[in-house]
Parts: sequence; C-alpha cells; structure tokens
Amino acid sequence: MKALVLHERGGPFVMEERPDPVVGSGEAVARIMACGMGLTIQHTRMGRGQPVTFPLIIGHEITAEIVEVGSGVDPGMLKVGDAVTCYFYITCGYCKWCRLNRPPLCLNLKGHVGRQIDGAYAEYMKAPVSCFIRLPEGLDYKRHPAEVAVLCDAVATPYKVIRRARIAPMEQVAVIGAGGGVGIHMVMMARWAHARVIAVDVAEAKLDKCREVGAHATVNAADGRMTEALLDLTGGNGVDVVVDFVSSPKTLTDGAKALGRGGRLVTLGGGGGATPFEALGRDLLSKELELLGSRYCTRQEVYETLELAARGDVWPLVTEKCPFDAKAALAIHDRLERGDILGRAALMVTGGEPR
Repeated sequence: MKALVLHERGGPFVMEERPDPVVGSGEAVARIMACGMGLTIQHTRMGRGQPVTFPLIIGHEITAEIVEVGSGVDPGMLKVGDAVTCYFYITCGYCKWCRLNRPPLCLNLKGHVGRQIDGAYAEYMKAPVSCFIRLPEGLDYKRHPAEVAVLCDAVATPYKVIRRARIAPMEQVAVIGAGGGVGIHMVMMARWAHARVIAVDVAEAKLDKCREVGAHATVNAADGRMTEALLDLTGGNGVDVVVDFVSSPKTLTDGAKALGRGGRLVTLGGGGGATPFEALGRDLLSKELELLGSRYCTRQEVYETLELAARGDVWPLVTEKCPFDAKAALAIHDRLERGDILGRAALMVTGGEPR
C-alpha cells in the first residue's frame, strides 16, 4: 500500500510503499477513503503531548470500508463491507471509567490511533475492532467522504461539550478560539442547541466565517479586552458558558471573569498554564462557578453525532480537500501550525482498491 510516513519530529511526509496490514485476532483492516487533517495530529507530527516513535503514519478521522476482519470478531459487531469511521482512543474496555461510559478517562489507555499505532494517512489502516464505528445507513459517505470523516472528532467533541457544560436553550455561550477547526464546529453545535453564541477570536476573517455558520455576535480579542467585550454584550450579566479552545493563562482568566452567576468554563487542551482560580477571588464561591475539563468524547457521542448528520441536523465545515500527495499534505500541516485553516481540511486518499 501507499502511505505518507513521518520519519522525524516536525519532518516532511514521505510517500512510501508499505506492506498491506496483516490482520490479527480482534482486529480489522479498513480501506481509507478520506482522513481529517486537524491540529491534534499536527501536534503529533511536531512531537507534542505523549511521546511517539517514528517512523509513524498519523491520522484518525476517517471515512473507510472494512476489507478484512480477524478471528474472534462477531459479524454482528463488524464485517467486511461495513462503512466505518474511527474512535481515536484505544481503551481497555473493562476498567471503572470504561464501564461508566467515560473512555477518555480509561485507567489502562493503550494509546491513540495514528500516534501509538499507525493511522490513516495511508490506503489501508489496521486497528482493534473497538476503534471502528459503523456509519448509519442514511449517511452518504461515498458522496461526502471528507465531511463524514471529520464528524467523529471535529463535531463529536463539541457535541460532548454541549452535554458536559449542560448548555441549554437561551443561554449565552462564548467560544474562545472559535475560528479553529473544532472551535467553529463548537459555534455550530451551540447554535444547534439553541444557545446565543458569541464567537471569540483574533482574526477578523475567522470571525466573519463564524457569523456565517451561526454566531449571533463576535469579539475580536486582539486588543486584550475580551472580558469587557463579553460583559458589554450581556448587559453586564456575564455569559453562562465559556468554551476555551486556546486555554492560555490569559484566556482562562479572562474567560472566567466573564462568567455570570452559575457560569461554567470548559477548557479543551490548548496552551495550558496557570488556572484562573486566583484571579476569581470570591467569585468562584459567590457566583457558584464551575470549571470543567473536557477530553474528546465517548463512542456513544460519536454514534449520536453520526445520526445527527445523517438526518440533516448538523453538517461539518470542510474548506479544503488535499490530494494524497506528500508536498500537498505538508503544505496543509504548515498552515495548520500557523492557524491559517478555516474549518477542517481533509486528505483524500485515492488508489486504495478493495483487496
């Protein structure tokens, strides 16, 4: 098979001929049609986060078809010909948190697709059967492989935030980093949840796009006065929910200060650093504020996101479709690093004929 391989941290992609994956017990092999190109896998390429071993094939947001299933797999779970997407985390399935349907907290996490095992920047990908999720029949994956590929992460992650932050109709929700690949889908999902959405970013072009996809108001935070702007937009009352995709010490602090009574702040990775507790003073107590972390999503939330897309409730924003080419893929990843991609990009994998 052909694959785009990374040989070093921050290095270029190299198109290589690799042996087709050999399926093992409890595993399956899928033929890849498209794979999302997001900041998470750019972090992997750059060696950020958990250590990875090169050479490596990255990528986990897929539209694919199963071509081989290993022994020990019930056909009712997965069979040849099934159209699938991917669950990013490789979990144990039996610890306390897996049994409570909170797999991102798995006590025996085995890794991630496209990080600890080779991923989907290739014609074929092998993974544990538990990582493959069937697509609903109403989802036209052959006509829209790029859009279907990104649902499992770019849309399912915000869908989880809707639940985790208990976003309710008529609430005021500020999304920080709203122009990013997941942030813009958070704007869309908060609007879907009937909240009043305020998009916050530092690039005017991204804010324009946020308005197009449903933001009721926007804040350009380049002047450093995000808190004041959010308070002005809410008549001094503050927002009900802040969803922070940047999560720098400043955005966490300023976002927390912009919360109203009973407000919730959700952080999703980003820059990290100091938390806003000290800056809040007594507000944390007197306003009964909540500070929450949110990581990825559950398999159930992927299933439900796919169903929402199949019935036309939500649809992802894919603005760029990249050919299966090393130079083209590198150019997209360089722009991801600079924050220049609006919405999501997707790698269109071609030539992977069924076995």
